[in-house]
Amino acid sequence: YEDRKWKTGFVGGDYQWLDGDGRGGRNMDARTLLFSQATLNTPAMALEMVGVGSQYALSERDASGAYLQGSNTYRLTLPPGIPAKDFWSLIAYDPQTRSELQTGQPLPSRNSENNRNELTYNNDGSIDLTFGPEPPTEHRGNWIQTVPSKSWYAILGLYGPLTPWFDKTWI
Repeated sequence: YEDRKWKTGFVGGDYQWLDGDGRGGRNMDARTLLFSQATLNTPAMALEMVGVGSQYALSERDASGAYLQGSNTYRLTLPPGIPAKDFWSLIAYDPQTRSELQTGQPLPSRNSENNRNELTYNNDGSIDLTFGPEPPTEHRGNWIQTVPSKSWYAILGLYGPLTPWFDKTWI
């Protein structure tokens, strides 16, 4: 999605990071970028395999292009029809440690499996997730806590990703 601040960890869309189908060797900068976050990779994280594996998008910037700050409050709306056969998750991470953000919440995340009884969806099937140091007055089950003194970034995971993810019709 060119008009969004989200990106993939698989620069070039290849889990092997081959430049020119391998004729140019490996894109080691792209490989290092992914492994600075993840400890492994599999084809199922990069290839188009509808209903199988996982797909990820990450963002460290807000709509204006500024880095996400823990002292600010943000709202992210995931459109209706989240294209995940199994479940989706949204996790806040610490850019200094690449670990989940350490907050007063047991986990700095929300997902459609473990939090299904806490999440409040909008009438159209979309969901508004709130990130900030203090809980919102409404829909507290949709809140992911941040730390005022820290920046952070988010990773959206789709488990069993569906066709609208791959053909970019989910908007």
